[in-house]
Amino acid sequence: MDTQNNHAFSQQPEPFWRESVQLPVFPKLGQNIKTDVAVVGGGIAGITTAYLLAKGGKKVALIDAGSLVNGTTGHTTAKITAQHGLIYDELINHYGEGFTKKYYEGNMKALSFMEETIKNENIECDHSKQDAYIYSTTDEYKKKVEKEFEAYLTLGIESELMEKLPIDLPIKNAVVMKEQAQFHPVKYLKALVDSIVNNGGQIFEDTTAKTINEGESTQVVTEEGYHIDSEYAVIATHFPFYDGMGAYFARLKPDRSYTVAAKTAKDFPGGMYLSAEDPTRSLRYTEDTNGDKLVLIGGDNHKTGQGKDTLKHYEALEEFGNTVFGIEEVKYKWSAQDLISLDKVPYIGPLTQKHPAILVATGFRKWGMTLGTLAGQILSDHILGNHNLYSDLFKPSRFKADPGIKRFLKENVNVAGQLVKGKLDIPTKKADDIKNGEGAIVLVNGRRCGGYRDEQGKLFVVDTTCTHMGCECSWNHGDHTWDCPCHGSRFAVDGTVVEGPAKEPLTRVDDQLG
Repeated sequence: MDTQNNHAFSQQPEPFWRESVQLPVFPKLGQNIKTDVAVVGGGIAGITTAYLLAKGGKKVALIDAGSLVNGTTGHTTAKITAQHGLIYDELINHYGEGFTKKYYEGNMKALSFMEETIKNENIECDHSKQDAYIYSTTDEYKKKVEKEFEAYLTLGIESELMEKLPIDLPIKNAVVMKEQAQFHPVKYLKALVDSIVNNGGQIFEDTTAKTINEGESTQVVTEEGYHIDSEYAVIATHFPFYDGMGAYFARLKPDRSYTVAAKTAKDFPGGMYLSAEDPTRSLRYTEDTNGDKLVLIGGDNHKTGQGKDTLKHYEALEEFGNTVFGIEEVKYKWSAQDLISLDKVPYIGPLTQKHPAILVATGFRKWGMTLGTLAGQILSDHILGNHNLYSDLFKPSRFKADPGIKRFLKENVNVAGQLVKGKLDIPTKKADDIKNGEGAIVLVNGRRCGGYRDEQGKLFVVDTTCTHMGCECSWNHGDHTWDCPCHGSRFAVDGTVVEGPAKEPLTRVDDQLG
């Protein structure tokens, strides 16, 4: 195994997708504008929505707080599949066969749409058909995989139950979903971005949406006070930046997962793989810029801001990959954060029943390539006045007693526990004790703070109290961020917001040292 790996783990994570493609750069919004639709969020859901609206003749303005495709979409494993873990047996039990069949068909429609778009737009994005497998390694999950296979048969999904995988991995059993796909998400979305511009759409980067005003128009207000007046506003910002009394912070659980991209001694035979058990293990391959195979080893998910040292997750994936394939060199590593709804089905549609002109897409549960694409289809159809067969499944106003209320109570008990735990965690370390490249909870004038010293020796100290609802952030060693264990807000070492729901940065307290 390559000795460079430990060094690689000390660097800021950067996904292969972002590093291997040059995206166009767009200006910051510097004036008030009017448009038909304001789309906030430059990931796959926002870009697909804007693409379809622009092609449908609508004037569109797309804004992103940073740069396009640099959030969850840019940090995906990029599987295009309707196989979303052990979900179909569960959905049949909760919602019935009809609902579940439509969930599957909606995702397959998104898969077909992407394939057709790639063909029609002549997009070179490393798209290839792949079979997708879920496998078990324990007797408990062997039975769950069998139930999932039975659900596939009930829904008419072409499948097999097997005892051996194409990869050399000991398993109890596995279920396969045929004719799924993988691709390079940034290459694909770059083509959609070009189409938006060619169809008259406006795009602005480094433009943070702060709130929405409702009146004669739907007005997106940016952090710098500029207005985008429109008929509709689409919130595709991962976590909704505007809540509208929808209580999304209490209806979404933030979850982090990790990916290591490596050159391996053993050849990868193709296919996409996912373990049924925790800790999750996900496998697929891609080709690097030299045409060499990279095996993407993903998983090890946990609730944001909770659990062990985040660096250990990367190390666990590397150990797994080395055991199965023999790692020669780790080329890239990255992590992603995604949101899970109360019933594991995304929220796509009007923000609340009182906000019909404000639409939202969130809670993709790590399956954003198909679900984000389907969201773009549902939201654009809503705005264009087209009927969409799948819109009722995903409407955010749904709230089922089972499993909704149980999960709602469980998650909010967890939040309350984390809030108390953070307040009782009194550090003993001082800022002067922090070494170069290290982050830690420190005590500054009797106050709980977070300190980080970069490789050049510059010290950053922030108040760790999350500006969303007052929980105490913890240090993310793997990604060099401060993460909130309550609702998943993340902050850079200087306190700036990396991911919401927090809107305000952590308070800097460097000036109180000495």
